[in-house]
Amino acid sequence: MEQIIELKESLDTAIFYGFNNKNMTCLANQHPDVRVVARGYRIKVSGSETAINKFEKSVRSCESFCIQSNTLTEEYILQLIHGETPQAFAHENLILHGVNGKPILARSQNQKKLVEAYNHNDLLFATGPAGSGKTYTAIALAVRALKNREVKRIILSRPAVEAGEKLGFLPGDMKEKIDPYLQPLYDALQDMIPAAKLNEYMERGLIRIAPLAFMRGRTLADAVVILDEAQNATAAQLKMFLTRLGMNGKMIVTGDMTQIDLPSNQKSGLFDAINRLQDIKGIRVVEFSQKDIVRHPLVKHIVDAYNKHKENNNNPTN
Repeated sequence: MEQIIELKESLDTAIFYGFNNKNMTCLANQHPDVRVVARGYRIKVSGSETAINKFEKSVRSCESFCIQSNTLTEEYILQLIHGETPQAFAHENLILHGVNGKPILARSQNQKKLVEAYNHNDLLFATGPAGSGKTYTAIALAVRALKNREVKRIILSRPAVEAGEKLGFLPGDMKEKIDPYLQPLYDALQDMIPAAKLNEYMERGLIRIAPLAFMRGRTLADAVVILDEAQNATAAQLKMFLTRLGMNGKMIVTGDMTQIDLPSNQKSGLFDAINRLQDIKGIRVVEFSQKDIVRHPLVKHIVDAYNKHKENNNNPTN
């Protein structure tokens, strides 16, 4: 008999099949009683019903592992076929696997709190200093939800605060004007999703990156929506953003109250929003600190030094 196995669209077939089709060759060699022809998301397999069912079971195990881990090797295939979970991918603080199987972990106490809060709340505020992993952890949670089909899309946003130059005077079309503001979000995504798959997701609208002003008038259902650098949103902008939340949606708002770039005559809406909303059921605030900084070790000392300098300027001695 002959059967077609349809692979899931969320699978990166380049990783699944392997360089020069090595992974598929390995799978086929472990099932010598079937003939296999694979192309794209379809695998045509022929043989007895028992042999085909056994082969499909192996394919599904490898498919699931590949989607979750963004990697697949001959070693992992052999372990999966024998019902084993590769030990390299077992970790209690694991959020998901990034490019080439890189584990994306909750690496600090407050990152773990954010992961736990996400499981039980629909709106999260994550505040704290640069380098504490607020945005990175939030994007990891969103990517995991998309991969697990808990949501249909991810929307990432930032206020396009102008620093020295007006957007209208910058060269290029609108995308070229706003991309520099959004680059940190691209960087995180490129860590977690292989380049070809990320381009596909963005072309299909499964992942969208846009400045905050583009959120007006939209209802964001079946999505994880992340607003980064929210300290640079006014109270009116933040209210507009938060009221976009739709059914089966989640929002994560991140910001650092020590890095407000708004003009002096405008107040940040982040502090106001947290004060108004933090006691509402379904909303959780996670406050990060210098202890959570997971960039270069010097970043923690740099943040401390600037904070001390600011305190000294605010409390001059005679």
